[in-house]
This record gives sequence, structure tokens and C-alpha cells, in this order.
Amino acid sequence: MKAALENILDRPKNQKLGILAGSIVLILAAYYFYLYSPQADQVAQLSESVEAARNEKGIKEKRASNLPKFQKELRELDVRLKEAIAQLPSKKEIANLLTSVATTAQESGLDILLFRPRAENYKDFYAEIPVDINIRGTYHNVITFFDGVGRLKRLVNIANIGSKNPKMSGDQVILDFTTTATTYRFLEDAERKKIAEEKAKAAKAKK
Repeated sequence: MKAALENILDRPKNQKLGILAGSIVLILAAYYFYLYSPQADQVAQLSESVEAARNEKGIKEKRASNLPKFQKELRELDVRLKEAIAQLPSKKEIANLLTSVATTAQESGLDILLFRPRAENYKDFYAEIPVDINIRGTYHNVITFFDGVGRLKRLVNIANIGSKNPKMSGDQVILDFTTTATTYRFLEDAERKKIAEEKAKAAKAKK
């Protein structure tokens, strides 16, 4: 261990910065993976909860006519439905959510070099919205950013963390970080129907 450390210290400045940058990325990736990175199955479970609650609510609405018991259950279902949907924004809320992510980066002391949403990726009940992000700052800035993203009410997954161009600024190392932030939104019935129809047409065209 001591010999390895001395070997690193004896290297040219650029190599030492490169090793430091790589170490920072590994630490950042581990930090976010274990503390804040939501898993895809969590999103799927939320989507299924929304769907199940909506179906159950529809059934009980038909039975609820003036029956206190069913009316109470209906109110409880409505609360559950709202809680589940609250974590998966609608299409019109996505712009505000992305603005919140960008603002969190700026408030963390990072310079935003790139913030580019990509095309949506449709699943059964929800859509993934990946955003390519390039930011510049210190290790501390990025940790603060990850912490802020983890505290957002909506689900945002940070992945594919990379870094380059390490530079010294005073006694701090400044790096350019690349990452992908993925958020999710619930698909409304009309959207799901349209997507299913388009997939059916595409499958038919391949035959």
C-alpha cells in the first residue's frame, strides 16, 4: 500500500490529477448508488400501484352510492392514488421538474455545460425521460448536487457518472463531470392506447 502511494506521488502532475479524478468518480458512483439511486423496479411498482388504485377506485365508485363504508374506502383510495401519482409527474409537470434539477445543480455551485433531454422511452405504465448533463465543479459541489436531487419529491435517477479535464484551482481540483439523470412520468390511458396501437402497427409492418 505504501509503495503504491509513493508510486503515485512520484508521477507527473497530470497523471496524479488523472488518478485523483478517477478515484473521485468511483467514490461519487458508490455514494449515489448506495444512498440515492432509485431502482427501476421501484418506478414499476409505483406505476402498478397507481393503476391498481385507479381500477379499485372505479369499482368502488359504482358501489358507493350513499353507503358510508364504501364512501370511506373511496376516500382512502383517493389518498393512496394521489400519493402514488405525486412521485410520477404528468407530462405537463416534466418541464418544471427538469428546471428543478438544473436549479439544484446551479445552487450546488456547479457550472452547467450541457443539459439536454433525450427522447422518452415508453414502458407499460410509465415513460423514462433521460437527460444528458455535463457539469463543472469540485467533488464537494457534485456531492451537494446528488444530495439535492435525492431530496426532490419526484423520482430522479443519476447514472453513468464520468469525469475529465481535472485542473487545480487554488487548493481544489475542478473537474468536468458527465452523467445521465433519468426521471419518470405516468402514462395516461389515451397515451397508452396510442402507444399500443403504434406498436401493433409496427409489428404488423415487419411481417
